Amino acid sequence: MSWCFALVNNRLAEIYFDKTSKGPKIWDRCYVKRSEFKTKKEKKWIDSDTKKFRFVYRKGKYKRILDKISR
Repeated sequence: MSWCFALVNNRLAEIYFDKTSKGPKIWDRCYVKRSEFKTKKEKKWIDSDTKKFRFVYRKGKYKRILDKISR
C-alpha cells in the first residue's frame, strides 16, 4: 500500500492506494492540517503532491480532477 498527499474536496488529505494493472485503487483518506508537518521536506511533498493530485469524493467514489496545469 502506498500513500501521498492530495486535495480531496478542497481539503488537504493523505490518500492510501494500491497500484494495480488497471491503475491506482484508492482505499481511504485521512484529512490532515498543514501545520502538523514541521520539516521542509514534508512541506515540499505537500506542495508538489497537491499540484498533481486533486480528487472529489461523492457517493462512495473518488473522481480525479484534471487541471490545465497538471495535464
